[in-house]
Amino acid sequence: MAGASSISGLSSGLNTADIIDQLMQLEAVPQTRLKTQQTAEQAIQTALRSLNTNTSLLGSKAETLAKPATWQTLKGIVTGAGVSVAVTASASASSFSVTVDRLAKSHQVAFTNAAALTDVVAGSSVKLTTNDGTVHDISTGGGTLKEVAAAINAKSSVTGVTATTVKVADGSYKLLTESTSTGAATSFTLTNGNGSGLLGGSTVRAGEDAQISLGVGITATSTSNTFTDITPGVTLTLAPSATVGSAVSIKVAQDPTSVSTAVSDLVDQVNQLLTTIDTQTAAKSDTSAAGVLAGDPTARTLRNQLLETVFGGTESLASLGIQTDRYGKLVFDADKFKTAYAADPAGVAAKFTTGATPETAGWAARVAAAAKTASSSTDGTITASINGHATSIARLGKNITDWDDRLAMRRTSLERQYTALETALSTLQNQSTWLASQIASLPTYSS
Repeated sequence: MAGASSISGLSSGLNTADIIDQLMQLEAVPQTRLKTQQTAEQAIQTALRSLNTNTSLLGSKAETLAKPATWQTLKGIVTGAGVSVAVTASASASSFSVTVDRLAKSHQVAFTNAAALTDVVAGSSVKLTTNDGTVHDISTGGGTLKEVAAAINAKSSVTGVTATTVKVADGSYKLLTESTSTGAATSFTLTNGNGSGLLGGSTVRAGEDAQISLGVGITATSTSNTFTDITPGVTLTLAPSATVGSAVSIKVAQDPTSVSTAVSDLVDQVNQLLTTIDTQTAAKSDTSAAGVLAGDPTARTLRNQLLETVFGGTESLASLGIQTDRYGKLVFDADKFKTAYAADPAGVAAKFTTGATPETAGWAARVAAAAKTASSSTDGTITASINGHATSIARLGKNITDWDDRLAMRRTSLERQYTALETALSTLQNQSTWLASQIASLPTYSS
């Protein structure tokens, strides 16, 4: 843009503002090259940051698969109905049969006499005695049937007993009390506060522990329908619908499905990263432009390191279903993996998990190490490259700013020169006009 002090073509008839702009475009060619270089550096930095993020995510997934806990894949399988099984990492492969002898029951006390809800059926208090001999004196207010039930329920968190009024006819109700837990130790008695009988006596259904038989004279009991650690790490739960006398088979065995899926996911993520690297580092061809990271060694180094993890162990991973194809990508045979894992779970796990030394580390651990070497926020190779490009971008930015000052000075100089030219031409034109007028005023003489 021409400066305010320039005078464009007033005397010369030239568009000096355009001339200056064109000259400035030539002057700005080095700065334009710097800007193009800075844009290219910024594109490379953006691509490296994306690559760094994806590499870090790959490392996290690999670290998870490298943990021995990930390979604790024992699963409980039940053949039959009415029993469920839960398995923890402390379990071991096993199988056994279970017969349901009885389900756990709560303790119930049903009272004989019926009454209206508003009928007074007790004194000012009732006495509830639990199995351990603890006595609870419960105030009943006016002693009506409704008040007795409400008073018992108000104390249920302390006594472990609830009460319900059951309608047996119009306006006629009976009192039913029940322990909140199951098991033989949940028994209780309920009387008037003075110890006398309440509502004409009661009928009792004693609480019971659940019991199962495992054969050859082994039985197990539980206060609830859950048998925790019936064998180490194995918990059985009887469903309320379980049939007494029914038998089921329990098998605790390795389940390769979950780890097979995890291995497959890791292979897929490695391949996705390899594909990204191939695209970004591709050389220019007749039909496509070069990738943004073409010529950048960081991404290619990472690619080679990832592929080397497949061959870095003491044994080939081909027997576990992992190989490379002719395109430099990984392929995974899930069936071959499951077969190998079923035959030797511990041995297969060792070929993936963290070893005692880097040399004995499994494949997932090697992938995690390669990813960390590249993406570490402190000394990762990609991080170092990103920082290097950031330095270049900053340096180019300073050079571009310096050129702004230099170009501004050059424009000012050109504007002054062309202004001086216009001024000089104007002066000459004025002088020419004056001389012409003087000559024209001279007298003429005829011979």
